[in-house]
Amino acid sequence: MATIGSSALSLIDWAKRFDPETGQTSVIAELLSNSNEILQDMLWVEGNLPTGHKTTIRTGLPGVTWRLLNYGVQPTKSTTAQVTDTCGMLEAYSKVDRSLADLMGNTAQFRLSEAKSFVEAMSQEFASTLFYGNGLLDPEKFTGLAARYSTVTPSTTAQNAENVIDAGGTGSDNTSMWLIGWGENSIHGIFPKGSKAGLMHEDVTTAAPVTDAAGGLYQAYQDHWKWDCGLTTRDWRYAIRIANIDVSDLATGSAANLPRAMIRALNKRPPGFAGARWSFYGNRALKTWAEIQQVEKSNMGFQTINDGQGQAFVGFQGTPFKLCDALLNTEARVT
Repeated sequence: MATIGSSALSLIDWAKRFDPETGQTSVIAELLSNSNEILQDMLWVEGNLPTGHKTTIRTGLPGVTWRLLNYGVQPTKSTTAQVTDTCGMLEAYSKVDRSLADLMGNTAQFRLSEAKSFVEAMSQEFASTLFYGNGLLDPEKFTGLAARYSTVTPSTTAQNAENVIDAGGTGSDNTSMWLIGWGENSIHGIFPKGSKAGLMHEDVTTAAPVTDAAGGLYQAYQDHWKWDCGLTTRDWRYAIRIANIDVSDLATGSAANLPRAMIRALNKRPPGFAGARWSFYGNRALKTWAEIQQVEKSNMGFQTINDGQGQAFVGFQGTPFKLCDALLNTEARVT
């Protein structure tokens, strides 16, 4: 049973580093990770801007020269560029009639049961935006991975197309599998400078009554949920997308050779890739297929992976394969 590292700061790690009085409680982080396995791996870094994070990336290497005696060498330099990623503000309010919450004599338990639904909703919305958010189309959101890895045709403006593998699907019932290497110098989540990581909760209950739809007044417990979050791809080589996986073909057994595509993805990882936390991510259809292959197809490179915290995952050639239901089965073909 292989073991992967656990050195990155996840939301659970961040929660343990703050006093519960700030509103950053470990129970919220645990609930989030149970809803989305991707949050167990995702590293979070405080941004260097109040609204996000500015990253300096190297875009070109300096020129070098073979020198002849009595001939000089022209000085050269590398080139860099700055990329700014912004954070979105995901928020929600809830209110529960006090008489209802107090009815069973355990108000705290009742409020926690309601809180779980908000945590799940925030978690699902974040995961969906992580993959499909597009700040150009929806400026209130941050830009996710699919908008950044959106073509299989490399160009000077889409160099990261080298990391988009075409699995051959041509219709509109496609999905994608992602191989991501989380790290402080590769790909990570961001939160605004001076704020805190993760989903924040505040009890905003006051003595003042709230108003119903008809203008009537009643007493209520009120909660505010807030998550300021974004994504930075500091080094595009640390995300590989296997796109155009035809879901209907998976059901009939005629889909593209996914183990072959996964091997291609693993071999696209850059030098020094071992310094990142790597995982494959797929939706339930892909994960089901992977587990069937593990049992029925002479392993096919799949194995059981231990994450170092006592949790086992299906893995492929030593890399965990984790479930993310936010990945759709209705993706258009990536061209």
